Amino acid sequence: MTTVTTRTVEYPADNLTMIGYLALPAGAERRPAVLIGPEGMGLSDVERRRAEALAELGYVALAFDLHGGRYLEDPEEMLARCMPLLADPDRMRGIGHAALDVLRTEPRTHPDRIAAVGYGTGGAVALELGRDGVDLRAIGTVNALTTGRPAEAARIRCPVWAGVGSEDPIMPPAQREAFTAEMQAAGVDWRLTVYGGALHAFHHPPVDHAAPPGVGYHPRHAQRAWRDIVALLAECLPVTD
Repeated sequence: MTTVTTRTVEYPADNLTMIGYLALPAGAERRPAVLIGPEGMGLSDVERRRAEALAELGYVALAFDLHGGRYLEDPEEMLARCMPLLADPDRMRGIGHAALDVLRTEPRTHPDRIAAVGYGTGGAVALELGRDGVDLRAIGTVNALTTGRPAEAARIRCPVWAGVGSEDPIMPPAQREAFTAEMQAAGVDWRLTVYGGALHAFHHPPVDHAAPPGVGYHPRHAQRAWRDIVALLAECLPVTD
């Protein structure tokens, strides 16, 4: 196993002081980098472990913050913050750009070789960066089939992969259809993987607090979704280039 170095990074966004988690691979040379967005609850050890796993594969990885260092265990508090955020593309872009700036200025990052991966609200932020025309090598999302403002998807400059559970009540078939119609109309290189029998946030291990209805862990599909994301990065952002 390669040696990974980690540290927290503070930066301003959305009128808050965000606390991200940076994982660096062994060595001193510049490497491709991945921005990782968390579920609506906020940055947790789940995303920190994913950043470390990507660093093990040779990527610089930054798991970004949504709530100023807070993890919102109360579903009502989480929805009260995330629903207005999801309805405001400019706020999402601001959060994404602030984290992207941190990642780009990291000396180990190759600034022209960056991908964005996000889950739930963090995935919506990743998509908004694409709709804002950011030069990304790939966008990967899980249970984040959000649509954007008319015609802005045409500004996405990279392949988009999206994963969703077939039984996700928050991202139902109508939402899937709206998302894929937007991607197709914009000429995006897109893929959608539907994981049979999975609920919303199927990738996230069980939590020891209340969760919104329709959320449930699916261990097999969680592993498959992670492998699909790693494959997307290997295709679009190989560490050996």
